[in-house]
Amino acid sequence: MKEKKELWWLNLTQLAIPVKLLFTGYLVVISFGFLAAGLQILLTHGMADGKPGVSVEDIVYSYYGNRTGSKLEKALNGPMKEYATPEERLKIIEWVRKGAPDDEMKKEIMPIIQKRCAVCHQNMPDMNITKPEILKKFAQVDTGASIGLLTRDSHIHLFGMAFIFMLLGFIFSFSIGLNTVFKSILIVTPFVFQLIDIFAWWITKFIPDFAWFVIIGGFGYFSASGLMILISLYQMWIMKPREGNAWQK
Repeated sequence: MKEKKELWWLNLTQLAIPVKLLFTGYLVVISFGFLAAGLQILLTHGMADGKPGVSVEDIVYSYYGNRTGSKLEKALNGPMKEYATPEERLKIIEWVRKGAPDDEMKKEIMPIIQKRCAVCHQNMPDMNITKPEILKKFAQVDTGASIGLLTRDSHIHLFGMAFIFMLLGFIFSFSIGLNTVFKSILIVTPFVFQLIDIFAWWITKFIPDFAWFVIIGGFGYFSASGLMILISLYQMWIMKPREGNAWQK
């Protein structure tokens, strides 16, 4: 009997140049996407406690909240610190701690908000603090991310990251010279840690001690994805072509 013809792309080292360019373009773009995501985390969650760098306290404040203060105060001491003068920040924080009285809000606080915050926040329906009712909401005790926000972010991340990890794993599956068990574990690792990360958001919302799992989940899928990207790029462009089917045991 005539032997079955093997796949023409047996492994990453033997890919045709157009396919290498296709795969490389995807890997480079998602690499910058991961870097942008890391920067976004540093600039948002990483400033939740008012200090640079991501810590357990940042995760707790982001999801469980800082229940000794308000979201407005947390923002003024964190990512929004640079947008107001120290005197303006102090005035707003003092107003919050006095219980956010309406008369003072109209006379002293709203002019600061209009001057410093309106340009950006008036285009954010859920965060338009130029409206008194929304400003008062942010002046209340900070209970962290809302259920609505967690639901929205969860479905965006689960759908979006699943496609990224699927295509990344598909490309990496054509790597050669790696133990099949190791390769299989590495391919599934981002999916597992993504689920750990998302579930940890929800649990941390109610039990702050689970904040560690958010960090572990994020570190896990970033590390596994980075390793697959590096191996794939190395085998496509640096490693000498080798015979063999990447799917052979």
